[in-house]
Amino acid sequence: MKAIRATQAGDPSVLKLEDIPQPKPGPGEALVRVHVAGVNFADIYYRSGSARVPTPFPFTPGIEGAGVVEAVGEGVSEVKAGDRVAYAGGLGSYAEYQVFKAVQLAPLPGEMSFENGAAVILQGMTAHYLLHEFYPIKRGSTVLVHAAAGGMGLLLVQWLKHMGAVAIGTVSTEAKAKIAHEAGAEHVINYTTQDFAEKAKKITGGKGVDYIIDGVGKTTFTKNFDALRNRGWATIFGMASGPAEPVAPNSLMMKALTISGGALFNFIVTREELLGRARDVFGGVREGWLKLHIDRELPLAQAAEAHRLLESRQTTGKLILKV
Repeated sequence: MKAIRATQAGDPSVLKLEDIPQPKPGPGEALVRVHVAGVNFADIYYRSGSARVPTPFPFTPGIEGAGVVEAVGEGVSEVKAGDRVAYAGGLGSYAEYQVFKAVQLAPLPGEMSFENGAAVILQGMTAHYLLHEFYPIKRGSTVLVHAAAGGMGLLLVQWLKHMGAVAIGTVSTEAKAKIAHEAGAEHVINYTTQDFAEKAKKITGGKGVDYIIDGVGKTTFTKNFDALRNRGWATIFGMASGPAEPVAPNSLMMKALTISGGALFNFIVTREELLGRARDVFGGVREGWLKLHIDRELPLAQAAEAHRLLESRQTTGKLILKV
């Protein structure tokens, strides 16, 4: 089968399309014929060797995909051959076939395309836990979302609007500001020309925001403390600009701030949890209040170009690879 392989850590040029043996499902596993793979910043971390859990080279990148179950291994009852599925986690979706744990496959609704399934399953379930597992968001809560015009940011902004919260987005260009505003951000801050903490306090009448969701990391995280209100909360779930600087715990005392970290695998521990989050995500898309913005569709062979585009911040919305 055809698959993208990274033989060593490095820039996008290390990604090559190769022929490798097609895998076979073992006990509890399913073989998925991949139709579309999602592209995420986590893929860049693995490729560059900066992931929190290093991966031995060579390997096939990709932690998100959608396709059809081709075969199942012994003891599998969750899915069967012919089922349409979407999934997030593990490595290997930049390929024609991938073996995956059957309990981690979410049924893809019949009315949803493989493109939309691969574009929303990881970021949609991530948005779900970020909005439901930490700060108790209510109607009127002020929530600041960094990188609000990216694939993740656009989902968060729309979901916040659906919840009745006030979404404040940060972006890097005026073009991205327009996209974030159209998605539902009531206020948009261009952090390249404005101090986002000062602007956020001005928007909230000097008080500061209730909750900050940060997938950027190094260039934003410590400044979040200035933007939060007393007893505010910030959750970090990514590091698009690099790992955030260390924080002295005692520095949180003056404003009684709460800081948390999130990673999706901690919030889809059971099949019931996985299915519940996926059902809510797919439901939002079906009902129309959660709209997907796919920036570009590229063929599998152009995985390196997809990484270049994502790293250079030249995209808004989601990048996907057509397998």
